[in-house]
Amino acid sequence: MQNRTPRIPQQPAPSHRAEFDARLAVELAAVVTGARRRALRDGDRQIDTAHLLHSLIESDPEVRTAFDGGAQLAKVLGYLVQRSIGYGLRWQGAIEDSGALPVVADAGAEGWSPSAASAMAGAYRRARSLGRERAGGIDLLVSLTADRECRAVEVLERAGVDAALLEDRIVEASSQG
Repeated sequence: MQNRTPRIPQQPAPSHRAEFDARLAVELAAVVTGARRRALRDGDRQIDTAHLLHSLIESDPEVRTAFDGGAQLAKVLGYLVQRSIGYGLRWQGAIEDSGALPVVADAGAEGWSPSAASAMAGAYRRARSLGRERAGGIDLLVSLTADRECRAVEVLERAGVDAALLEDRIVEASSQG
């Protein structure tokens, strides 16, 4: 069956390696699909960390509860929507690579910004360290907040969310549960 999602010219076809996708919980696989759709719709060449954050918040209830109240979450979503309608134009055509985390040399990361690929790998490592075979949304949120130079953290901070505090709250809750 042919994929009916149009590709932007000069955009590499997204990789669908089974091994890469097998490391994702069903919920996180849906997040990745949403981020891919958002990147295509926005005309971006790669999925970046802001696409992942937007999709995470839209589709994962556990991620939404990690924020400090509805007002904070609404402000983050407001910035993400602004990005979708033009706020992110300064990012268009630019590859996201914060340099803060090591780039993952993984063929499954084709179509991903280096920061987004590193965040996905970090989510998987976190899940494994907690004894799980598959990464979930909260694992990805922690991984995103760990890269203080990525676009997702820039969005969080513009919305008044302290990424370090958010990460600490999630990690603390994970260690207590």
